[in-house]
Amino acid sequence: MKRSTLLAAALLGLVITLGASPANAAVDDPEVDPLVAAVLEEVPGGVLIDATHAVWPELGMELSVPSASRITARSVGSCATGKICAYNASSLGGGSLTFATCSVSTVPSSFTVKSVANARSTGSVQVRNGTTVLTTVNAGTWGNVSGSVTNLRCLL
Repeated sequence: MKRSTLLAAALLGLVITLGASPANAAVDDPEVDPLVAAVLEEVPGGVLIDATHAVWPELGMELSVPSASRITARSVGSCATGKICAYNASSLGGGSLTFATCSVSTVPSSFTVKSVANARSTGSVQVRNGTTVLTTVNAGTWGNVSGSVTNLRCLL
């Protein structure tokens, strides 16, 4: 009896250890979208949710790329209420990075921003290259961006 309990405990420990592998181990999966894989490799702390989604809990950042089955109600285009979203195609198209906190959010260099949505109810977002403001997006609106975007600065 004691032996089977020890064996079960050891087996459970092995399952937990193997099941808790980092998200980067799954990045090599051919089903993972290439943009998701690139951003996971560039920005530490990311957690792969599925083939088209990853999150960085400590940064309040989420990456999603379009999938045919995704249909949801959103506030500004596909940007959820209260969030700031950066897209890698114009007019809110392509993949998106979603930021949940109002701060200066760094955009990974592997993600090229072409449009930004501000689905917050107040304030604005400065779309910037370093400290240079490329465009400002007011609450409840979106805009296309030209130039190289390195960060988004949320203003209350």
